[in-house]
Amino acid sequence: MSRLAEYRKLEQQLAAQLAELESMKSDSGLKKEMEFESKLRALLAEYGYSLQNVINLLDPKAGRRAPAAEAKSGSRKPRQVKVYKNPHTGEVVETKGGNHKTLKEWKAEYGSDTVESWLTK
Repeated sequence: MSRLAEYRKLEQQLAAQLAELESMKSDSGLKKEMEFESKLRALLAEYGYSLQNVINLLDPKAGRRAPAAEAKSGSRKPRQVKVYKNPHTGEVVETKGGNHKTLKEWKAEYGSDTVESWLTK
């Protein structure tokens, strides 16, 4: 893309963003939120409190909560070993998941429901 085309594209994007900004300025909901924020900050300054102080007052446990991703890591229980016995051949397959080569072949040949009925453990 030429520099001139890139310039024109950015100019159009800027004009679109400016138009969106102007429309947001006339939004009454935004005006209410801005008024609330300014009054809240003035009240906090008047009493010498920060937002963190207010959060700690309202919800003391908020700062000590662990992120959800950390709480889940390592909490998954190990998979159980499943034992399938083919009644036609007497062959036994032990697996912790469904991605076993022989098990897949059996399911292709006999059907998934039939092979699942061979589950012994």
